[in-house]
Amino acid sequence: MSVLLTPLDLRGVPADRLDEAVPRPPPESAFPSDEVRSILDQVRRGGDVALRELTQRFDGVAVDDLRVPVAELHEAKAAIGSELRDALELAYERILAYHGHEPAPAGDFVLDGVTVRHLVRPVDRAGLYAPGGLARYPSTVLMCAAPARVAGVAGLVLCVPPDSDGKVARETLAAAAIAGIDEVYRIGGAQAIGAMAFGTETIAAVDVIAGPGNRFVAEAKRQVAGLVGVPSAFAGPSEVVVVADDGTPTAWAAIDIVVQAEHGPDGLAWLVTWSEAQAAAVAAAVEELVARSPRRAELEATLGSGGYAVLVDGPVEALAVANAVAPEHLELMVEGAEALLPLVRHAGAVFLGPYAPASVGDYVAGPNHVLPTARTARFSSALRVDDFRTHIHAVSLGAAALARLAPHVVALAEAEGLVAHAESVRRRGDGASVPAGGDGTAERTDALP
Repeated sequence: MSVLLTPLDLRGVPADRLDEAVPRPPPESAFPSDEVRSILDQVRRGGDVALRELTQRFDGVAVDDLRVPVAELHEAKAAIGSELRDALELAYERILAYHGHEPAPAGDFVLDGVTVRHLVRPVDRAGLYAPGGLARYPSTVLMCAAPARVAGVAGLVLCVPPDSDGKVARETLAAAAIAGIDEVYRIGGAQAIGAMAFGTETIAAVDVIAGPGNRFVAEAKRQVAGLVGVPSAFAGPSEVVVVADDGTPTAWAAIDIVVQAEHGPDGLAWLVTWSEAQAAAVAAAVEELVARSPRRAELEATLGSGGYAVLVDGPVEALAVANAVAPEHLELMVEGAEALLPLVRHAGAVFLGPYAPASVGDYVAGPNHVLPTARTARFSSALRVDDFRTHIHAVSLGAAALARLAPHVVALAEAEGLVAHAESVRRRGDGASVPAGGDGTAERTDALP
């Protein structure tokens, strides 16, 4: 068996014992909470000066001008090859189209004389984060910007770690230009999250921060959540669970495990199968791929701590394991994948059949590739338009409806000891201070939003 994919035999383990048998992400104590808290505090107190000091410390570069000039974005778009530019533009169009297809809120809710209107408003300003350093992620720029644009957000801010020369990769800048983002800052890590959350002399604070990152970035977002909105739960290091059977092409399963592992350390890459022969074959193929990869160090780091080859009794048990892991990406590379879909309870995104690799979802399928990790798929979802909007309800009713409901309001208010709540409906029932126009019924007009 592979030394990269740790063997794990779960055959015979009942579903109610999987929580004990399945390896978990590192406990919260393993996350850099104290270090991140210190970084955020430094940014809060020091502003731009702190950002420059932290960029020098963590990225090894001196950045005098934190903001990338707008002209550089358009120069980058012109400088990249037409093949990449076409791919970025196609991807952005498809991501916009998918998010534009997300259901609109339902109309007014009316019950027994009470009308509740559903008002949807975009946040004023959104902060987007695209990782850098080990790789460049223009696709993440598009993924974060598209749902924000569909939501109607007016102000978009992008933070990207600088390269060793202090610049931002032109592919990333080109993506920003395609998405219409002109406020780009060469800042990465937890300090970038702090800058967007607190604001500095150069960067105005935002309302929502979105985008994946390493465990420092993810932890920073967790710590500023509440001060700003942080969608998609813990969008941290990448994860995949590949479910395979005897008919799965071994080479395809192996490369899809490697695909997510090459993002770097702290993620997970699992094979789950009920075939001993397939488990051995895929593990061997992964070893060969890693040995030849230019990103061998990153692969070995990820697979050494988060790579598993899991044996189960059958497809139902495989899905039980996948649900226990709650992975960011779940690939069902098996015969009858569609029939297994109803068994999926916890996953960021699911890819059905051998011709639907997660790579397609990473770039051009349309749904977002900013997905929940570290088991947060149990209660969270992919980045979506609603993550950049607020929902407000507006209630209206007339005198007759209030008269019918008032006794129930009074009963509940008095049970809670809230005398003024009860009195507020009693006074209206007495007819005191009725607005001009008769019975106090609120007239709805077309001028309302």
